[in-house]
Amino acid sequence: MTFRFRGRRAASATIAVLALLVAGCGGGEDEPEAPKADNGSLRDDLVVGIGEQNTAMFADPNFAALKLEDARLVVSYDTVAVRFERQIVDTWLAEAKRTGVRPFITFGHSRVNPKKLPSVAEFRSAFRAFRERYPDVDTYAPWNEINHASQPTASSPERAAQYFDVVAKECEDCTVLAGDVLDQPGMTRYLAAYRRALEGEPKVWGLHNYADSNRFRKSGLRSLLDAVSGDVWLTETGGIVQFGRNFPRSEQRAARAVTYALRLADDTPRVKHIYLYNWTGAKPTDRFDAGLVGPDAKPRPAYRALRRALGGG
Repeated sequence: MTFRFRGRRAASATIAVLALLVAGCGGGEDEPEAPKADNGSLRDDLVVGIGEQNTAMFADPNFAALKLEDARLVVSYDTVAVRFERQIVDTWLAEAKRTGVRPFITFGHSRVNPKKLPSVAEFRSAFRAFRERYPDVDTYAPWNEINHASQPTASSPERAAQYFDVVAKECEDCTVLAGDVLDQPGMTRYLAAYRRALEGEPKVWGLHNYADSNRFRKSGLRSLLDAVSGDVWLTETGGIVQFGRNFPRSEQRAARAVTYALRLADDTPRVKHIYLYNWTGAKPTDRFDAGLVGPDAKPRPAYRALRRALGGG
């Protein structure tokens, strides 16, 4: 997804990506039944985190009860140059540090000039500024959903590869994810061009597989595993409570999707991290909702499914 903050901006930012899910992108040759809940059986080496743009999560006792130590934030590549962006990231990272949560930062298009594809020099300068302001961050994805039309990298896999090379060189001690692609049609073709432009072979790849999770299949993940070598992080996935006519409001269906997403990650040894999006749900009148807790902060069935999978009963 692109940037998600509460309110109208949050709703509009999700629509284009999720339309792909509604259309059933990625193929459907394997359609297992929705699973029953697991009970604390996840692999010891599988890291579970939350993708969330807002800071209220860190103060929520329900979040503390999960004892999760990882969270993901999507930011503009030019964050340091934009005052309101800096304020958002300052607050989010301060709360993550206060609660002992490891931040995973993913860059994306500018919200001041969203269609701009920065030059390599511009991206390098912006990344250096970010590193100088936030030296404690050591986990990055250079660009969010590089193959989606909402991103200026969609028609330039070569430039997206150059961004990866920049971050890998500038932050040699960091964990730097390649790809961070969406499981949409054309993904493997895009990845082929992206890989040809890379200077080396990445060790970790990122994937957003909403279609897998909510249609109870694994074709998106399988396609990525076949296309690349190395570990995979499911950097954004989750259970949709509500989206359009294809996903009428159902907290129980979203809980099953969360259970399936976790099981899929658990059953795939190359998957090392999974980040569920998102924490705080939307109002029934909003078009998109995937929250683990409601807007009133009360846990939903998806939250309870996650807690059971983590061994919390």
